[in-house]
Amino acid sequence: MIGLRAHGIRLRRLRLHSGDRTYDVDFRAPDDAPRPLSVLAGAFSTGKTTILEFVDYCLGASDHPRHPEIMPKVRAATLEVELSGSPYLIERAVGEPSMYAYVRAGRLDEPGATPPVRRPLRPASHPESLSTLLLSHCKLEGVRLRDTLHQQQPGGVDTDPLSFRDLMWLCFLPNERLDDKDLLFRSVPMKHLKLRQVVDVVFDVHDDHSVEVGRRIRAVESELSAARAAYRAAEQIVDEQHTGDREHLEALHRTAKDELAACAQALAALDAQARADTMFAEDLRERHRGTAVAARHAAAGLRDRETSLQRMLALHGSYADDVAKWTMLAEADHLFEPMRVSACPSCLAPLAGGEERCPACLLPMTDGGSVDVTAELRSAKTRLAELNRYLEELQDELPRLRDAAERTQEAEARAAAEVDEATAHTITPFLAQRDALARRREEAAATLQRALSGLRLVQSLERRAAGILHQMDQVAAYREELAAAGPQARRADRTAVVRRVSARYREILQEWRYPKLADAYLAEDLTPYMRGEPYTAASSGGRTLIALAWQLALFEIAWESRSSHPGFLMLDSPQKNLGVAGDLADSLTIERIYRHLEQWLAGRGGGAQIVVADNAPPPAAADDVVVRFSRRPEQPPYGLIDDETS
Repeated sequence: MIGLRAHGIRLRRLRLHSGDRTYDVDFRAPDDAPRPLSVLAGAFSTGKTTILEFVDYCLGASDHPRHPEIMPKVRAATLEVELSGSPYLIERAVGEPSMYAYVRAGRLDEPGATPPVRRPLRPASHPESLSTLLLSHCKLEGVRLRDTLHQQQPGGVDTDPLSFRDLMWLCFLPNERLDDKDLLFRSVPMKHLKLRQVVDVVFDVHDDHSVEVGRRIRAVESELSAARAAYRAAEQIVDEQHTGDREHLEALHRTAKDELAACAQALAALDAQARADTMFAEDLRERHRGTAVAARHAAAGLRDRETSLQRMLALHGSYADDVAKWTMLAEADHLFEPMRVSACPSCLAPLAGGEERCPACLLPMTDGGSVDVTAELRSAKTRLAELNRYLEELQDELPRLRDAAERTQEAEARAAAEVDEATAHTITPFLAQRDALARRREEAAATLQRALSGLRLVQSLERRAAGILHQMDQVAAYREELAAAGPQARRADRTAVVRRVSARYREILQEWRYPKLADAYLAEDLTPYMRGEPYTAASSGGRTLIALAWQLALFEIAWESRSSHPGFLMLDSPQKNLGVAGDLADSLTIERIYRHLEQWLAGRGGGAQIVVADNAPPPAAADDVVVRFSRRPEQPPYGLIDDETS
């Protein structure tokens, strides 16, 4: 049989990836094993529920939290889990809900990671789906649920494949279900029916159990045969690569990393020594910097004047054309008989006759109706003369600027040569040493890459071997389960299971000292009763305690009976509706809730895992708090997205 700690699923770490950083939540104990009890504490709206919802999203939920501080920053979420004792990473994109999860063996920040395998989320029954993978580690791969709506129809009974999303009803009690009157989904008959069947499947008391186990044995044996063939092929490839064993590769990896670190330190020391030994040339370097600045300024001045000359030459041509035009108009009266113009020769606006100026451009007119361009001609000649003088100044200045630019460039070259000549005898030994260090660094980098490649191959082989062992354990466990379900060994029926869960439900409420406790039990359809009435008749605070006791009773009995429960439970806001802060009775109830969790996990619940999100856990639970959000910028961490404090 699979051991306690190896059975099912355990949460190790959650990492949200941003563009330049990550946001991590750690569910591990100091010995690197998953914590039995992890408490997420802090003020409301700081991200405690978001953590549970991202865990659920990585395990296949259809959507993720979409808070304003999440969407602009988070690009992906990675959940590090243990599946039957082996570490795996499950990653999903954040933004538009992804239809795939990327799964690979290994841990976060572990060297030599293998390429991820893309697993579809739907359909859940797909052999390569995420649901199939997770169910296989809960001994529930291939289970099908009866669809009783078709049970009465001729031709037999229809079945639907079990999905891990159905199993999460027994692993995650969200805030909205705590005081809800629809704890068992009675408002949705098919969902209510499926919940009952999921409980039956987890406790191995569902219909056709023997047939189901036989089908699972055949499926796992087929997978085991294929896995053994793949392992032999992979082993042959690894042998041909002559990579060596894990110990050799890890030693090579450490040696290469140490060598790279030593090279980096040696280069830094060499650079510092080179700077110290060439301090005598600081005056020469300063002179070179000065001549370089002067050369840049001279070149910039020359470019500026040459650019101005090119632009002014184009403007000079335009002004010369204006002078020629106005001169032609001024001499027209002497060359031709005077004519009355009907349109302004400057702007072509129509003229009615008798105007002193053009109504459009205000050009003066003579008494005879012709155009007076004397003022415009005089102005154009004046501008052309000024431009000619400026062009002459630019052309006279250019040779001097060219000479200055050439002299400063030559001075910079001489200063650079002086620096090289003065420091060459000192720098040359350092260059040889740098070349030697560069060769060492390249060799170490190549060794490191070779070690990482070898580690990937060895880890892949080890994971295949671990998968084969897991499948062998599954076959053995299924065969024992099949033998227990035979006619020679009586299998516990559903009534006995409900009776055990009902007794635990009552014991938990008694331990919490539920007020006026009387006639507390679970009906055959799993509905919790209190004082002879269904839980819907209780107050909101009473429904919170009843929902917690119901969920814990199912979880505890499932774990203690070595059933097919994944082995972890997430509880959101267990103090919901339990009164105001400072109320002594409610404070004692809260302390009893946490005391019950700690005592059960330390005893009969050894190996199981519970994660609780709570605003203000009691002081007695301080050692179990893995993160405490303050919602105060001066007291980090502010929240899950700790750099969003506005």
